[in-house]
Amino acid sequence: MVSFSNLDILIIFIFFSLVLLIGFLSGRKLKDTTENYLLSGRNVGLFLFVLTNVATWYGGILGVGEFTYRYGLVSWLTQGLPYYIFAIIFAVSFAKKIRQASLYTIPDKLEQIYGKKVSLIASVLIFILVSPAPYLLMIGSLISLIFDINLFWALVISAVLSSAYLFKGGYKSDLYTDAFEFFVMFGGFTVIVITAISTYGGFEFLHENIPSKHLNLCGDVSPTFIIVWFLIALWTFTDPGFHQRCYAAKNSNVAVKGILISIIFWALFDFLTTATGLFARASIKEISNPVLSFPLLAENILGTGYKGIFYAALFATILSTLNSFFFISATTFGRDLVFKLKNKKDESKINQYTRYGLIITSIVSIILAYCFQSVVELWYMIGSICIPAVILLVIGSYYEKFRVSINVALLEIILALITSILWMLLRQKFTYTVIVKDIEPMIVGFATAGIIHAIYLLKRKIFFFNN
Repeated sequence: MVSFSNLDILIIFIFFSLVLLIGFLSGRKLKDTTENYLLSGRNVGLFLFVLTNVATWYGGILGVGEFTYRYGLVSWLTQGLPYYIFAIIFAVSFAKKIRQASLYTIPDKLEQIYGKKVSLIASVLIFILVSPAPYLLMIGSLISLIFDINLFWALVISAVLSSAYLFKGGYKSDLYTDAFEFFVMFGGFTVIVITAISTYGGFEFLHENIPSKHLNLCGDVSPTFIIVWFLIALWTFTDPGFHQRCYAAKNSNVAVKGILISIIFWALFDFLTTATGLFARASIKEISNPVLSFPLLAENILGTGYKGIFYAALFATILSTLNSFFFISATTFGRDLVFKLKNKKDESKINQYTRYGLIITSIVSIILAYCFQSVVELWYMIGSICIPAVILLVIGSYYEKFRVSINVALLEIILALITSILWMLLRQKFTYTVIVKDIEPMIVGFATAGIIHAIYLLKRKIFFFNN
């Protein structure tokens, strides 16, 4: 059972009040042009780029706690290391090209290279991928827990708190609230790690009180498990948030340096969250629902006031991702779907469509979060299905030698999606065939897309060689 003092609740109220204040003030004098509203005028400097890039990467913070409680250091191996690797590749190979393209979204680039049909299918997939519902559920659950209110109304309150200022301020409001939340995140997790060390001791305590496999980098999980998580980290290349921030950067150098500097802060924050999860595992032997490992550790060791700071950090970590996903989802709806389906040429309507997108995204997310309270698993499943369908096309859109034709691109995106879905449905029939059963839909989707892509590139190479 979690209890809060009046001081703890006051700190949480102050946190949300500051988020709203910063969000509304930062967008107060914004000129309502498409470039200003969607990308803050493409004038984001290095400092602000790093703060928002770091803050928006950790929305599933309660899941990180669950993962670390269950698996130990495997959490860092699967949730940290692969993302550093692919972020470095993204920074070196894509960030500069994306900024120089001066577009708005991933579907913009896909339409430029592969045509409107591929772009529209990709827009639908991205709209699904960036659904804010899982993060809305986490925020709503915490608000419901703290203030003892019905989950539905907690979800409504969460949606308002995370999106209201975006109607006027757009991406600029998203940026400045994320920057504030960056400092709250690091502050709160620093507090709990220092308190845990002073309460229990350091590595010796962990070594004596948790299973040895938790301190083994690979734990006792299968190689397939680790490989799949590395494949999921390929999401970095198709992450609409990464592309959005590169498009909004002041110049190419800001985009490249910003991502590389972000990796340092990700590593630091991963240390704080992994340490917190390990202390939870060492001090709380049995938790029926490990997703609550962080809150339960806070309940055991944090005093009045400090608990409020830590919960503000939990809210900040989730909210920084939630508001970004709200805005990306709304942009996908307004610019990449409605605007293009209407065949409009006048971009002055895009901001209006995006604001409609914020309303629709809020309603859909509230319904999903309330009706499917295991929506995080649903999001994971959808991500595993959708990512293989677009990732090779995104890479090819920036590298001509890796590019396929329009017809092949359309075939690839459709077949990769279909085979992933079919395998997800059929693999249950292979319950007694362990090797087959362990093949994830993502692997099947990647294989389909990869084969189609490779055949085309091989034929093109042979053609040029013979001529």
